[in-house]
Amino acid sequence: MADSTGSRSVGNKSRPTELKRAEQQRSQETRSAILNAALAEFASKGFEAASIRSIADRIGLQHPLITYHYRSKDDLWQAVAEYVFERIRHEWDAYLTDTPPAMAADRVKLVYRSLFRFTVDFPEFHRFMLQEFLVYSPRLQWLADTVLKPLISWIIPQIREAQDEHTLPQVEPILLHYLMISLTSTLSGFGPEMLATSNVSASDPKVVEAYWQMVEALVFSKQPETQRSDTVESRSRKSGNRTRVSARAKNS
Repeated sequence: MADSTGSRSVGNKSRPTELKRAEQQRSQETRSAILNAALAEFASKGFEAASIRSIADRIGLQHPLITYHYRSKDDLWQAVAEYVFERIRHEWDAYLTDTPPAMAADRVKLVYRSLFRFTVDFPEFHRFMLQEFLVYSPRLQWLADTVLKPLISWIIPQIREAQDEHTLPQVEPILLHYLMISLTSTLSGFGPEMLATSNVSASDPKVVEAYWQMVEALVFSKQPETQRSDTVESRSRKSGNRTRVSARAKNS
C-alpha cells in the first residue's frame, strides 16, 4: 500500500525501467561479443569456411542465440563490417569533429593514422578485409557501395587540397589513397612474419611509433622551397635549351 507521498508507486515504476535497461545492456554486450568472435572467424577462415556454430563455440554461446540476433551468415558478415567501420569512424570523429586541423595534410594524416592504430590493435580487421579482396563477390560490392565509396569521396578532396599545399606527392589521389591503405596495414599483415624472421613484435609500442614516424617522413614530407625553386629553374633551363636548339635548326 502506498504512503501519502506515493513512494511505493514510484519505486514500482522505476524497477521495470531498471530491469529493461539491464536487459538492453546484456543484449548489447552479447551482440558485441558475437561480432568480435565473428570478426575473428571471418578473418581466419574467410566467409565460405566460417560457420555460425564455430563462432558460437568461440564465446561459449548456444548456436540458436546467434541466429536469434542475426538470421543468417550474410546478415552477420554485414553486421561485422558495419560494426568495425563504425568504430573506425568514431576514432576519426574524435579528431576531426570538434577541432579539425586547418591544414589538409594534417587532416589526411589523422585519418590514416587512426586507421593504422586500429589495424595494429585489431589485426583481424586487415585479414577480414583481405579475405574479401581476393576475389570479386557481392559482399565486396556491398562493402564498396556502403562503406568504401563514402570514405573515398571524403578523403580524395582532402588529398588534393594537401597536394595544393605541397605536402603530398603530386600523383593521382586514388593511387595515393591505396598506397596509404597498404602502409597502414603493413604491421598487421606482416606481424607474424616479422616476429619469425627478426624477432620484432608488430605490437610493440616502440615499433608501432617508429613505423608511423617513417610513414610520415616518407609520405608527408614537405618539399623544401629551395628544392622546388631549383626544380622550376631546371625546367626553365631545359625549356630555354630546347628553344635555342629549335632556333638553330630553323636557321640552318
